[in-house]
Amino acid sequence: MPQSSGRSGAPKPRRRNRRRGRRLKTVDETSAGGLVLDPVRRAAALIGRLDRRGRLLWSLPKGHIEAGETAEQTAVREVAEETGIHSRVLRPLGSIDYWFVAEDRRVHKTVHHFILEALGGELSDEDVEVTEVAWVPLGELDERLAYADERRLVRRAAELLAEFGLDLDGAESA
Repeated sequence: MPQSSGRSGAPKPRRRNRRRGRRLKTVDETSAGGLVLDPVRRAAALIGRLDRRGRLLWSLPKGHIEAGETAEQTAVREVAEETGIHSRVLRPLGSIDYWFVAEDRRVHKTVHHFILEALGGELSDEDVEVTEVAWVPLGELDERLAYADERRLVRRAAELLAEFGLDLDGAESA
């Protein structure tokens, strides 16, 4: 059967494969990080990164799990690298996953989050991937965090924080 012709009577050109025949390779990546709490300040350490439009987006610190590391070890290491704060894992918080395209590949990223307690150190944005770091009052986290999945995790953390004598509005729990 001949190809249908367009209005001009000429045959319609065949559609070329989108992306000139290239298929994006799909890769899985796993990271870890979390909600770093300072009970004395009643605050959490957040990192700010500039997006492609130059907007500062605040998020929880996280990074790639290195060979031989557990997710908990990665969370502690990444928090120190991205914020300057030394911490310890108190408990798991939850995981999120999302997709993005980078460098001609589709990436499926899973991030394991933990609740961490700040033990010491000074806030520092020396990591090249981080534009700013800040202690953000617990009651302001929901409005400051840029990503809905992280906001949901922080709301979930509110249920878990009672055992540490904190709640997200900064008041002490009974």
